Amino acid sequence: MGIEIERKYLVKEAEWRSHKASLPSQSLRGEKYCQGYIPTNNRTTVRLRIAGDRGYITLKGKTTGHTRSEFEYPIPVQDAQEMLTTLCDKPLIEKLRYKVLFGNLVWEVDEFLGDNQGLIIAEVELTSEAQQIDLPYWIEREVNDKKYYNFYLTKHPYSQWKDK
Repeated sequence: MGIEIERKYLVKEAEWRSHKASLPSQSLRGEKYCQGYIPTNNRTTVRLRIAGDRGYITLKGKTTGHTRSEFEYPIPVQDAQEMLTTLCDKPLIEKLRYKVLFGNLVWEVDEFLGDNQGLIIAEVELTSEAQQIDLPYWIEREVNDKKYYNFYLTKHPYSQWKDK
């Protein structure tokens, strides 16, 4: 069984932009992601994603603490595009993802586009919930609120938040 142990953080925009400018040129661009969610009647999340030129379908279980089951499979990008267009709730999530090594961990920093423009979230995957981590200087604070989940952002885009 696949397990995901993940923590999410808000990013300080100015500090992140400064750090991003120092990244190697291959990391500087970020990778374009487009993803959507197929509605379900239980707490299972079904995500379709195009990352660069690759397609994926992912099934995720209920989150307990920072842990949940996760199963991800590559699919043809044409199939992913058709499912995003025809099966997923709108708006779709669009973002640029940067993978940044800090300490001994790879941080995924997402700069959201479209209806979620202005939101920048960093995620880090861990091997256990008790794993100690050093936070990069561009991290503002941890967010344990569902409103920062990509699935939630499809229904309540950042551009519509009153309490930014």
